[in-house]
Amino acid sequence: MNPSVTRIHPEREPVDRSLDDRSLAGRYTAVRARTLALAEPLSEADAQVQSMPDASPAKWHLAHVTWFFETFVLERFERDFAPFHPAYRMLFNSYYEGVGPRHPRPERGLVSRPSLAEVRAWRADVDARMAALLRGDPSPDLAAMVELGLQHEQQHQELLLTDLLHAFSCNPLAPAYRPPAGDDTSARTAGGAVHAPRWLAFDGGVVEIGHGSAHGSARKADGDGAARPDFAFDNESPRHRVFLRPYALADRPVTQGDWLAFVDDGGYRDPRWWQSAGLDAARSRGWEAPLHWRRGESGWTVFTLRGERPLEPAAPVAHVSWYEADAYARWLGAQRPQEPPPRLPLEAEWEHAVARDAAAAIAAGRFVEADALRPLPAPAGDGLLQAFGDVWQWTRSDYAPYPGFRAWDGAVGEYNAKFMSGQYVLRGASCATPRSHARLTYRNFFPPDARWQFSGLRLARDLD
Repeated sequence: MNPSVTRIHPEREPVDRSLDDRSLAGRYTAVRARTLALAEPLSEADAQVQSMPDASPAKWHLAHVTWFFETFVLERFERDFAPFHPAYRMLFNSYYEGVGPRHPRPERGLVSRPSLAEVRAWRADVDARMAALLRGDPSPDLAAMVELGLQHEQQHQELLLTDLLHAFSCNPLAPAYRPPAGDDTSARTAGGAVHAPRWLAFDGGVVEIGHGSAHGSARKADGDGAARPDFAFDNESPRHRVFLRPYALADRPVTQGDWLAFVDDGGYRDPRWWQSAGLDAARSRGWEAPLHWRRGESGWTVFTLRGERPLEPAAPVAHVSWYEADAYARWLGAQRPQEPPPRLPLEAEWEHAVARDAAAAIAAGRFVEADALRPLPAPAGDGLLQAFGDVWQWTRSDYAPYPGFRAWDGAVGEYNAKFMSGQYVLRGASCATPRSHARLTYRNFFPPDARWQFSGLRLARDLD
């Protein structure tokens, strides 16, 4: 049975004709190899655990991205297609109704078979067949679908790390995904003294945002799985005009030291700062600090992919929900009543501000390739620091379609469109994001109570 996939419209997802089959095949090889490298430190038990319904086992991530290429590429483009195993179609389908039934998400950790070795064998089989498919001159439709599969796999590389962090945080032994190599104090203290946030002013007016210009493809190609320069997900289009009032953005994200003052002042217990649903979530779930913060006899520590570490006052705070980010902004405004009240930025404000030098901001970002596996202090410098890398940044914008939005045809149209309700947009990228996956127009999105991702915040305020 062929999935209901026709094509990603060429007029909205143009194929770069400068790509030859070797570049596309090379990018495929690089991205797939990186996923395996991320899973390399894991035991069979590590790869099997599912710590909460929102997270998935590492083995499931390895299988699902392979499912994507088998289902959406090989099944459609390979002559005499036959699945590696017919049952995998249901087991590793995530949410695509157009493909067919799927195993319940909260029960992915119960799928002990196939084994990790069998999943790796499936990956190898699909990779060999994909290599054969890409040896010729790929058609525009094939090239576009392979590119979508690579971008999808890079998303799951980040999810694999954040899901592992949550799983290891639930283990009483507090195991490290990858222990630090020697003393990394220099990385922890890089960037110098913590400075008070500086406010950078922007005039606003009628501006353009969204995919559809050179800004939308601004990124540094690093030669390791670098994305096709014109790629964007459907939710990033079309480019359109918005009106912005004059505004200011903080030059750096909110830090762990900033957040500690909110915690120490009883911010999690004071209803003045919270949305009603946020206060209900904080109370019912026992929130008293960001996820992965732990209070000990000698103070707060933070659990990271490199194990438990002292709190780093100059590093961006991470693993906070939209509710917490909004509450912090309200609390901070009450501490400084003589200043314009801070708030979360609109996503259009964030994109408009960063667009002035997006390529340089991406080049300066600390992504997964930096191997810190946690947010680091801001480097010395002027302008908007840490726009990309370190932490995703919450905005106050609902995740909704842009004016004139059209979802992709077929089952891949479910990729983004059906989630455009009850979620908020995050911008930038994190320390777990591949560098080549970052771009100015990227719209990440999560529900307002989600906090297991590397989600932080940068504040804004009005100027009139």
